[in-house]
Amino acid sequence: MASDTYRWLARYYDHLFEFRRQFDTARESVIGPVLPGVKAACDLCCGTGTLALELAAQGIEMYAVDLSPDMCRIARKKVRGTGLPVHVIQADMRTFVLPRQVDLVTCEFDALNHVPQKRDLGRVLRGVARALRPGGHFAFDVNNRRAFERVWSNTWFLEKDPIAMIMHGGHRRGSDRAWSDVEWFIRVGEKWTRHHEHIEEVCWSAPEIRTALAAAGFDQVKAWDAAPFFEDALTPAGNRTFWRARLKPVAKASA
Repeated sequence: MASDTYRWLARYYDHLFEFRRQFDTARESVIGPVLPGVKAACDLCCGTGTLALELAAQGIEMYAVDLSPDMCRIARKKVRGTGLPVHVIQADMRTFVLPRQVDLVTCEFDALNHVPQKRDLGRVLRGVARALRPGGHFAFDVNNRRAFERVWSNTWFLEKDPIAMIMHGGHRRGSDRAWSDVEWFIRVGEKWTRHHEHIEEVCWSAPEIRTALAAAGFDQVKAWDAAPFFEDALTPAGNRTFWRARLKPVAKASA
């Protein structure tokens, strides 16, 4: 994706989207068991920095990485003045580099689906492996092809003054790609301005994800279907999956 994509989404993301509760619940199951051992972490595709700030408030040194300069700008503004240890880095998820290895990398809200090509999955996972200390964990969620087939090809409307947004989704049946054309209507005084964004996603099957994780050096892979966490008509079983994988620890030398 181009680095200037999500300009308008970045600007109004916190204003329009209020579905964090389901992710908070899922996070308890996915990273809750490993969080007590986490001293440093990275939120990859951090968006406006909300999760990075939440984890930093628990005493974790955080790196917040995002490709979008607008997302990074908003994240830095939110961090400023908090005194919390959050370092915002503008970088591509396929090529990012951290100043130090961390114990945990998160990548939420189907951000991993936003790479341009299916083959990019391996590049992202290898980058995550470089960012993790041996034995560290990678936690992420993805939209599956079933979500593309069942939900994506619809039109969605969101309105919260002074913003109205229309999303026209599309999916070519049998493919692993989907897209949304997003029309933004923004009221300034008595006038409205209109802006357009085009967003694409790709997906992988569970076997493809497990194979790519293994190739990047991960083991102890666990998966959770999102439906029990969301409990809504838009997220039936099979639409979204949460994953957690451990980077293999360094083998101990035998005596």
